[in-house]
Amino acid sequence: MRIDDLSIDRLAKTGEGVATFEGRSIFVPSTLPGDRIKVRFDDRQAVLRGEVTEILEASAARKTPPCAFVDRCGGCDWMHIRDDKQLQFKEEIVRSTLEHVGGIGRSDYEFRESIGASESLGYRRRATLHPSQGKFGFNVRRTHEIAAIDLCVALVSGLAPLPGQLAVALQSMSKDIAEVQLLEATGAVAISVSLRSAMKPKHEAHANALIHEGLVDGVVLTPASGAPAKCFGKVELDEAGVFLRPDAFAQANAEINRKLVDAAMILLEVDSTHSVLELYSGNGNFTLPLARHAREVISVESASVSVKLAHKALMHSKIENVRLIEGDVDRTCRGLMIDGRRFSHLLLDPPRTGAPGCERWAESLGVDKILYVACDPASLARDAKALAHVGFRSKALQLVDLFPQTHHIEAVMS
Repeated sequence: MRIDDLSIDRLAKTGEGVATFEGRSIFVPSTLPGDRIKVRFDDRQAVLRGEVTEILEASAARKTPPCAFVDRCGGCDWMHIRDDKQLQFKEEIVRSTLEHVGGIGRSDYEFRESIGASESLGYRRRATLHPSQGKFGFNVRRTHEIAAIDLCVALVSGLAPLPGQLAVALQSMSKDIAEVQLLEATGAVAISVSLRSAMKPKHEAHANALIHEGLVDGVVLTPASGAPAKCFGKVELDEAGVFLRPDAFAQANAEINRKLVDAAMILLEVDSTHSVLELYSGNGNFTLPLARHAREVISVESASVSVKLAHKALMHSKIENVRLIEGDVDRTCRGLMIDGRRFSHLLLDPPRTGAPGCERWAESLGVDKILYVACDPASLARDAKALAHVGFRSKALQLVDLFPQTHHIEAVMS
């Protein structure tokens, strides 16, 4: 079906423009409020998603995307929005989601000034590349297709040319590769190569060659067989005492991550009399600063590589008031409840799916104050609503823009 004149009214939490047609919402990628467009869509779909065929009138907030791959690559879905408007749109998405999904009114909490990024391009220090016909690239939006690229303007300078360079260097083993994870920290570059097969001598030879030729500083090879990963060169990168690896989670924006951690510490208000439970603790991004403020920290993380990195960071920093637990968060919390443990503060930094059950943990463990670090506004809203049901009211919200040129935003809420 085609519509010859449709106005975009708002942005969805998915980052797509939303218009209304015959009482139904139509989600249209790469549009924004103020756009008038021609669009085509399949009206038999349960959720209507349109494709722009012509822009009749462009929003004042629209710009020309600074990337030649933007029409296919799904990595940066907001490159059509002016840099000075992106944070405003993100604020509205988060606050609207809290209101409509979480039942949390805009006057129910203090809205602190958002933290914006100083660089809108060249900021990403980690990314995942997928192979495609001898090249590497990113997923086409809402598909499993791969948009092959040679250079990515969103990546930091040490990573930007790697998609094209790795396509050449790894050409003879490209069919054996499932994905490649990139990581840069303090000028060093490490990659993780996930294989579709068992590890072979040729794979190890390629890893050593990448290091010898100066393309990267370290390589992690992970075979498909379930055998342990093997490391070559320097794969653990030190960033101010926190250790990172390409096969473990790390925030993609180093500069804004530091501001995120600072914002979290301010909102949580921890001092030397407090005991803190940190859930989904990763490699210690929040653990180390928590330990410097609190009397005691118990940190829980299920990913073994991340726990290993956190252990190393604590040893190097000579921090002794932290207990790291490797395990499932819900199972660990149930064990702490059985043991009769109590904590004054709880810091949650869950994945995009949120922290289902957090209200039960907080109530049973006697928590007085909670800080929730969220990468998905819908999950934040659902969990905040659940916490409100057991007496925890949202007091303050601050947004931290780790991901310019995308609809993604990090939020910290206490």
